[in-house]
Amino acid sequence: MVVMKMPRPMTALVTAVGLLTAVRVFVVMVSPLELYPDEAQYWLWSRHLAFGYFSKPPLIAWLIRATTAIGGQSEAAVRIAAPLLHGGAAIAMAFAGRRLYGPAAGAAAGAIYSLCPGVQLSSAVIATDAPLMLALSLALYAYAVWWTAKDGTETRLGAAGFGLALGAAFMAKYAAVYFVLGAVLHAASSEAARRRWRAPDLALAAALGLAVWAPNLLWNAAHHFQTVAHTAADANLSEDGRPARWFDPRGGLGFVIGQFGVFGPLPFAVFLAAGWAAWRSGAGPSGAEGRDEDRLLVAFAAPALLIVLVEAVVSRANANWAGAAYAPAAVLVGGVLARRGAARTFGAVLLSQGLMAAAFLTVFADPALGDRAGVSNSLKRARGWAASTASVAAAARAAQRTGPLSAIAVDDRFLFDALAYYGRDKANRPAAALPAPLTMWVREAKPHSQAEADAPLPEGAARVLIINANARFRPEIEADFTRLEGPPESLNVPLDAKHDRPLAVFIGDDYRRRPRDPKTGRPVKP
Repeated sequence: MVVMKMPRPMTALVTAVGLLTAVRVFVVMVSPLELYPDEAQYWLWSRHLAFGYFSKPPLIAWLIRATTAIGGQSEAAVRIAAPLLHGGAAIAMAFAGRRLYGPAAGAAAGAIYSLCPGVQLSSAVIATDAPLMLALSLALYAYAVWWTAKDGTETRLGAAGFGLALGAAFMAKYAAVYFVLGAVLHAASSEAARRRWRAPDLALAAALGLAVWAPNLLWNAAHHFQTVAHTAADANLSEDGRPARWFDPRGGLGFVIGQFGVFGPLPFAVFLAAGWAAWRSGAGPSGAEGRDEDRLLVAFAAPALLIVLVEAVVSRANANWAGAAYAPAAVLVGGVLARRGAARTFGAVLLSQGLMAAAFLTVFADPALGDRAGVSNSLKRARGWAASTASVAAAARAAQRTGPLSAIAVDDRFLFDALAYYGRDKANRPAAALPAPLTMWVREAKPHSQAEADAPLPEGAARVLIINANARFRPEIEADFTRLEGPPESLNVPLDAKHDRPLAVFIGDDYRRRPRDPKTGRPVKP
């Protein structure tokens, strides 16, 4: 039997990623932090498997259903796939780098990605970025195989793998479209790429990608393209038919600065320099060492960064929205550092990124250390949800002493999702342990979340316990009821020594939803 041996740098990388993943799994298991609201939402989706959901494709829910079926419904079981997926992504990037530049570059790429600050957070919480990055990393490796193939069989395997991995990426998050644009940009900018893309290979990649994505496409078609519409609205490029803001360079500057925090200060600086050099050389002759590969990776990284930068300037953008760029970016940085023999720079990257990773893992495992370090504000969204649920349940039981409640209604989807998870009963039915059915007061004419779509407060509901998390909505909520019982009471749930979660509680009777403005969707003022 022939045993294939990996080059020493790749062996070291796989071993290091395995050890880091084991540490991350351990931290996830021992961390006392509660689920972030989005994690609770994905858990709620996982209780009702489907081919799509209001705001995201289905892969995240399927993963949580699998891990909780094995490990139970604890926070650790909900999150456990995240570190495993990012470990797989790092190894896939390493093999892509090895294919494009060599073993040393591949190992550097995997190490750089593994230690990105953004990956530290994403490895500790379950979100759509983790499965997306694994799928995109596999797509990048398959594209590297296709790009470097020596015969027709290998070319077809690369094209098929690219299509399959992209289909899986679309089942995780629609940000996968950035890689489609990357492939188009590479073909537009590279004559060699255009020559390589033969019609049968292109058809094979497209057919396999669409076949994997088809269940979600069909689900969307049956639900008025709900997820697609929500994704477009979430970008907030327009409001009331006009751009949310015409031009604000501060948003773009904040986004660029944020990328130094997400990818890491040194790696992002190297990426910008290498990317600019590679793109400037585009008009020159190809064939120089690494030049064609550099351009390939810039083509795949550029769409996410540039499109989200435009969003940041004209509307808004979160720093992680460009996360799809960091698979090709990590491989490019690894390739450039290895090619130039920049051992000192690579060592500085490992040291600085490694220290940040160690600090994050320590705080996540022991949040009290984070409180003493002054970063408790960053942890507040993962605290106090069980206590909030207990307070809401107690308020509901107290209200029932004077008469039955038809529902508990909240005005915040984060609170709804947390109550659904922490209010589950012994059979793990969402919110079933609460004293009355959990519903959402829907502010606008159309739902803006899965909670608002699935559990709206029904018209005519009698005696509803309102849990008001957003004080500015209170007059609008009160106006939707014919009668109110007494003044609101305050519930302040402590999160840490400096922060609490203020909630107002009151009872409304005879819910009569006022008309909503057809243009803005918001309640019409009385």
